[in-house]
Amino acid sequence: MLGRKNSFRGKENTQTGLSANGSLSGGRFFNKDGSANLSYSGLPFWEKVHLYHSLLSLTNLQFIVFIVIFFVGVNLLFAGLYLLIGLDHLGGLVATTAGEKFGEAFFFSAQTFTTVGYGRINPIGFAASLVASLEALAGLMSFALLTGLLYGRFSRPKAFVRFSNAALIAPYQDGAAWMCRLVTHTKNVIMNAEVGLTFAIRVEEQGVVKNKFYSLPLEIAKINVLSGSWTLVHAIREGSPLMGLSAEDFEAGKAEFLVFLQGFDEAFSNTVVTRSSYTWEELVFGARFVPMFHPNEKQNGTLVHVDRLSAYEHTELPKNPETN
Repeated sequence: MLGRKNSFRGKENTQTGLSANGSLSGGRFFNKDGSANLSYSGLPFWEKVHLYHSLLSLTNLQFIVFIVIFFVGVNLLFAGLYLLIGLDHLGGLVATTAGEKFGEAFFFSAQTFTTVGYGRINPIGFAASLVASLEALAGLMSFALLTGLLYGRFSRPKAFVRFSNAALIAPYQDGAAWMCRLVTHTKNVIMNAEVGLTFAIRVEEQGVVKNKFYSLPLEIAKINVLSGSWTLVHAIREGSPLMGLSAEDFEAGKAEFLVFLQGFDEAFSNTVVTRSSYTWEELVFGARFVPMFHPNEKQNGTLVHVDRLSAYEHTELPKNPETN
């Protein structure tokens, strides 16, 4: 880690909300997908894992798998209850073997749970009718909750923005600059998009490891309309905390760059936010991004190649000891 306190010329940002004590934090602050690199302990299970929040946070595939497992599990439970009561309390069964009877009980449960009720099989007696009534009630409540979850997942404002895999130290004007690139990967338009960039690095002062945070000014930090790609540029010039730092310095200080974006999405009619980060391992010296858009075949529009978001080519940096 760096021990040169006077290496940084920028003004330190103490309002990041992140721990300044380097010995109390490990690894990166934010993951590439923008989620906080945190885990919690000391809480009861049901307080640590909020069911509604967890279900909203699942990926689409995970959510579908959860619904299928829940549906099958509930019907297996009620099919078992019907077996426990006795299949002679279900009228209309035509199955003869034990496996077929269980199958009929399972699909009768599915019909009751979804309130489809084809009518061939019906409960007989108080016990079977009570279980069928409770299952129908559970089905109505489950579908009401599922509807709310689906609405919450599809209506939740989300910034459909992707960030480049790496950040670059690239030639810029007469010197060098830190750069990363982002792109909107749907036809959404973000109005008044604004980006903040924070530089975090560990330093040792009087034998104590500390996290230092610096707000890095961007050449353009706010644009009226974000539709397509946007290259974020922080010029490394006099006054920049990055001035004079080498690749070895970034590695020694476990450097991390935190990128925060917010704006108004027309599709959601709401403010959307997203974030990402780049560690020293994801910082490439002496490279520039490859253009990712060009006119379409009819020359009447622009084609954006999202797959080229992270594409770069190596180049020479200016021979300047202050930007090595």
